Amino acid sequence: MPFSSMIQEMKGEIGAISRRGLLRSRSHRTGRVQRVEPDEAAMRESSWAHVPPELLRVVLAKVEAVEARWPGRGAVVACAGVCRDWRGAVKEIVRAPEASGRLTFPISLKQPGPRDAPLKCFIRRNRATQSYFLCIGVTDALADDGKFLLAARKYRRPSCTEYLISLDARDTSKGNGTYIGKLRSNFLGTKFTVYDAHPPCAGAVASKGPSAHVIGSAQVSPMKPLPAGNYPVSHISYEVNVLGSRGPRKMNCVMDSIHVSAIKEGGTAPTQTEFPSINSTSFASVPFFGSKSGRLDSSGAQLTTQNESKVSLKNKSPRWHEQLQCWCLNFHGRVMVASVKNFQLVASNESAPTPSNQEEDDVILQFGKIGKDLFTMDYRYPISAFQAFAICLSSFDTKIGCE
Repeated sequence: MPFSSMIQEMKGEIGAISRRGLLRSRSHRTGRVQRVEPDEAAMRESSWAHVPPELLRVVLAKVEAVEARWPGRGAVVACAGVCRDWRGAVKEIVRAPEASGRLTFPISLKQPGPRDAPLKCFIRRNRATQSYFLCIGVTDALADDGKFLLAARKYRRPSCTEYLISLDARDTSKGNGTYIGKLRSNFLGTKFTVYDAHPPCAGAVASKGPSAHVIGSAQVSPMKPLPAGNYPVSHISYEVNVLGSRGPRKMNCVMDSIHVSAIKEGGTAPTQTEFPSINSTSFASVPFFGSKSGRLDSSGAQLTTQNESKVSLKNKSPRWHEQLQCWCLNFHGRVMVASVKNFQLVASNESAPTPSNQEEDDVILQFGKIGKDLFTMDYRYPISAFQAFAICLSSFDTKIGCE
């Protein structure tokens, strides 16, 4: 049998197992998706459940190599859902976005982006619900139907504004097992803090506050999801415009969990490898990738302290175009509409490995408007999709002291 035919047959059989084994029921009150264990009888009937390990790895490596982008990556995810052996083999084969340039599992959204070229995503805004949806394009077009990645919803507080970020497009509340972090502003909307719900690296310490939780093995049952913590991973500040002069915003981002050595040659950024302990219903919309351990990549850097250097990002200064009478930046065709929200972030002089011309600086995060409620977001190493999304959300917030 030709190898391509074997892969097609395997995909069809995997799909049949998934349809029989995964039962989804929607609650009228919560709208969450619930998962049950795959049908064991169907698993035993499948000839693919007993593939020799050597052949299994060859087949899965072929599938992973062929399915370069979504929606094709769904075949790789389906392979991981066949059984425990297949899951382990897939997790060994699939590399992190830093090396592969691909987003496959939910944990990929917490891992640094690729070094060579940025991942091209876009954000859809829903003004009625104050919601924002991050997607990755499935074609080379500026925006298409896309593959959903993250959702955020804006909540106004008496003294601040919060954006809660979740893997679930319908429920972004902290009580939901898919909540992964938040963005919080000060009263003026000039300073923001990005909080990760899980430890971003070894030695991470949660901030003190009424909503912060101390996570310890003695306090949490292994059958229950770990409570969400508040781990600061980034601080964003916008320069106050006291005189109200017209011009682009000036912003600065300090990445608390990334040491400055990460962006130098041979450096590595902290990389989460698994989500903390979750129960069977958590992450139900993205099954198969929960773990009973809260491992962090031991090769990642320890959480930086106040005395250590942290990666600092600043917005790339635009140039005034005399003929167009506006501020201009080269977005390489990824931005279509002029907006004060548009920005490009590069490493500041303190963080840059070597002094260089600003025109030649590598853009780490690019955000810009292409429609009334549609924006592009391109990011790369050393920040993750989650961190990039949170930084972009800060640009949406109203800034009393800047405009």
